[in-house]
Amino acid sequence: MKNLTKITAIVAAMIFLIPWAARNAGAQPQHPAYLHALADLRDARAHLERPDGGALHAEERSAVEEIDHAISEIKKAAIDDGKNINDHVHVDANRPWAGRLHDAHDLLSKAHHDVAQEEENPTTRGLRDRVLSHIDKASYFVDQALAAEKH
Repeated sequence: MKNLTKITAIVAAMIFLIPWAARNAGAQPQHPAYLHALADLRDARAHLERPDGGALHAEERSAVEEIDHAISEIKKAAIDDGKNINDHVHVDANRPWAGRLHDAHDLLSKAHHDVAQEEENPTTRGLRDRVLSHIDKASYFVDQALAAEKH
């Protein structure tokens, strides 16, 4: 009788735990490329913040807005690493502004590459295309800021 009670308890525990474990396994990131892109987007955004707290020019402000839109699109798709927008690499406040713009451009290129991976799931192709559009627009505005910085 003792063995029957033990077996029943084990079976009951398994019935309870198996669906719970399956749900948690499904909650693991399915899109690591998007998670890499999130990190790169946050880092690029940080490079676009003025070290002296000064106002951004229109191009830089537009780039930040597009980065925010790309981050929002990724998070709406429930692809989220749970990190705050301010969780990014340390940015050297003494780095020349043009260098920071180049760094932001490089990070946007990395994010674009991560997101542009071949998408097997047709339902997420729209997400990919929207995110890429925002990243491309942000890159364009950073290019414009670089051109303005040279003058």
